[in-house]
Amino acid sequence: MAPSFINLCWREDEGRLCGTAAIAAAAGFSEPFYSYRNETLIHASASLNVHNKIHALTLCHDLSGESQLCAFFLEPAYHRHPYAAQLLSRARLLFIAQHRERFARRLIAEMVGWTDENGISPFWEAIGRKFFHIDYAQAQHLVATRSKTFVAELMPSYPIYVSLLPDAAQHVIGQIHPDAELPWSILMAEGFEDEDYLAIFDGAPTLVARTDHVRSIAAAKSYFVRHAAPAASHTQPYLLANTATAEFRATLTTGTVDVNKLYLPLETCAALGLREGETVTALPVDESLC
Repeated sequence: MAPSFINLCWREDEGRLCGTAAIAAAAGFSEPFYSYRNETLIHASASLNVHNKIHALTLCHDLSGESQLCAFFLEPAYHRHPYAAQLLSRARLLFIAQHRERFARRLIAEMVGWTDENGISPFWEAIGRKFFHIDYAQAQHLVATRSKTFVAELMPSYPIYVSLLPDAAQHVIGQIHPDAELPWSILMAEGFEDEDYLAIFDGAPTLVARTDHVRSIAAAKSYFVRHAAPAASHTQPYLLANTATAEFRATLTTGTVDVNKLYLPLETCAALGLREGETVTALPVDESLC
């Protein structure tokens, strides 16, 4: 699996850029991808007849090498668009379905954690600031622009006992920022789970799913493109993608399936750069996917 970073952009018909979403083929390819493992430790004493379960966070790099869905951003004006977020997030899943050999056995997606109106993270204040002596925003900037080796150099390597943290920090563990609710809901509908790992800076959940079990990847099918639909056939909406790499494109449109053929409007074929007889990847769009 070659390391790569794929960035998708969503544009309106007139060409205005409205959002982006990306895939990192191997998270932490050149250096570990750090997370907190959200786990329970057992403290027991037979002589005292005491058996306690302790919630703890342990720094780990279990998710290094897994493929990461990241960099999701959609202009706020389009959050209420019926399909914009679906197209933006799920188009990259179609890319993965087409090029399965490029990606790992698991997909991960690190959510953005809860912060107050001033951008302050109670989780960061309780843990990270004690070791870095910088603001949450500064830490995020360092991660985005520099090597992440400083995480291993400065973060505590021993388990952090959650019961010893301030109440404000405990309360936001596993919570997401309101801006993350849209991508979170889409990925949860795809079959991702959020119980085992947390982001090291803000305590947000890191979603994990087996790649082959992700709903859109498992349901995607390939068809041969045709331009004119049979008169008696049934038309329904599809999320479509061409099979290119550098020139990858995806869109939402209506089409008609006839065995292994998908009949599409000429303008859709032109938008995706498809000629009759070429292959397209399609995913039916129904209410459960929206």
